[in-house]
Amino acid sequence: MESDSGSTSTLRAWARIDLNALRANVEALRARAPQAALMAVVKADAYGHGAVPCARAALEAGATWLGTATPEEALALRAAGIRAPTLCWLWTPGGPWREAIEADVDVSVSGMWALREVTGAARAAKRTARVHLKADTGLGRNGAQPADWPELTAAARVAERDGLIRVTGVWSHFACADEPGHPSNAAQLTAYRDSLATAEAAGLRPEVRHIANSPATLTIPESHYDLVRTGIAMYGISPVPQAGGPADFGLRPVMTLGARLALVKTAPGGHGVSYGHHYVTPGETTLALVPLGYADGIPRHASNTGPVLVAGKWRTVAGRVAMDQFVVDLGGDAATVGDEALLFGPGDQGEPTAEDWARAAGTIAYEIVTRIGTRVPRVYVGK
Repeated sequence: MESDSGSTSTLRAWARIDLNALRANVEALRARAPQAALMAVVKADAYGHGAVPCARAALEAGATWLGTATPEEALALRAAGIRAPTLCWLWTPGGPWREAIEADVDVSVSGMWALREVTGAARAAKRTARVHLKADTGLGRNGAQPADWPELTAAARVAERDGLIRVTGVWSHFACADEPGHPSNAAQLTAYRDSLATAEAAGLRPEVRHIANSPATLTIPESHYDLVRTGIAMYGISPVPQAGGPADFGLRPVMTLGARLALVKTAPGGHGVSYGHHYVTPGETTLALVPLGYADGIPRHASNTGPVLVAGKWRTVAGRVAMDQFVVDLGGDAATVGDEALLFGPGDQGEPTAEDWARAAGTIAYEIVTRIGTRVPRVYVGK
């Protein structure tokens, strides 16, 4: 669900998405890597922020590429009329290779099985596929292992000479770029340089070489190459919180999550609150009901720890987060049904941040924003 008005007065809950902040973040990230193009990563519905509006805003701010995980995500951008170069990288056998080729979507290939499928689809489509070859330089996830890389690059060059593909990119991904100074970062850069040399020896001349994600864009300038892929940083969340918050990198959080209180009531001391009575009121108090729960993406792991701004003060989730709602204890403070509860945002009104919720739930801020579900309308400002 999407709202264009910016108004939240009639909504149960909302995620306000500040597209001006997103544009400014893109500009700040471009300044960090001035010699490289910038790929705006909008996978997972733009980390919960809304893929199409965020893609458009990022392109307006100077991003020249878009990145998605799945081909379906990339094809949805095309269906919305977005024509910018777009890479999708998470493929399984039988995927929509032909549809991607016909939509001019760049596809990632990590092994011979994928090369066979994309060349077959290119023959069927009678079009040249745009392919990025991915090397596993140490993450141990997707990408071809060094032992398999020479065969893959040589076979890709044969397919290129046959007119079936064009190798437009050679890329990889860091394992520990969010830990500046971790020895694996330098080791992966060395392995990536070796991968590029092997590809060049095979006769490949990619348009873009890329390995830098958000943390590497901010902290490993030698990794920038031709293109940087910025995901979480574009949404104003620090990918290296131990090294600095968003403002330290010139970034501003894009999402603010809020709700209207559904009930305010007085409860006596000794009253259990929510499932399992893991919170019991210490004395007569005021309880407020926030109509958001784990079905909306509020982590149940934040039961008794999640911070919320209600009636001008930080409160803590009282008891367990339920599927659709949770409670906060206001102590002796007053509130009214319909008052605003802010779970996280930039902090301008004293509200917690996504990083505060991540600490409360024992996770990372990436997960906090990305998991906010479709029952929560996105309200866009700065369009």
